[in-house]
Amino acid sequence: MSQPGDPLDVDALLAGDATAFEQLVRQESPRLFRVINRVVNDEDEAESLMQETFLQAYQRLDTFRRESKFTTWLYAIGINLARGSLRKSKRLSPLDEAAVERMQPDFSGGMYVDQAESWNPHRLAELSQRRELVHQAIAQLPDDYRAIVTLRDIEELPTDEVARILEISNGAARVRLHRARQALRKLLDSHIRP
Repeated sequence: MSQPGDPLDVDALLAGDATAFEQLVRQESPRLFRVINRVVNDEDEAESLMQETFLQAYQRLDTFRRESKFTTWLYAIGINLARGSLRKSKRLSPLDEAAVERMQPDFSGGMYVDQAESWNPHRLAELSQRRELVHQAIAQLPDDYRAIVTLRDIEELPTDEVARILEISNGAARVRLHRARQALRKLLDSHIRP
């Protein structure tokens, strides 16, 4: 029996093996939920869209062409459903100004990281507030920017996999990621230094 984290048996999935699909759901649900929730910024909607993603993936197994990893294909379905949901609802979540901190996020190495030089209670609270501020700011980004920042910087997927999920070229993914990070920095700057 496979354990969580084991590689997916794509052949069994494509053959319609219910056990393999159950393993897929168990293994990928937490990450898929996080990705979708970062796009729609609504846990109930994210849960519903995650279930719809698995349903559509199951119904469309015959369309998987093995040009990418199975999970890349699965996340592309989820991201597309999340984008569709946003287009329908036109939701915008307001940035909570009370959560604004003096500190800028650190994008060293290309990804958002918390500096962990001191782990005292005040520092932990500060990091938590900063993380919340960044996530709220990400929620304010346009859909395309929010999706790429979530996949690359939060979920830490490789750029080529992000490009396949978003169905864009690697070059377009790099440009979009750069612009998304610039927009995020500008948004954070405008709240940190009014």
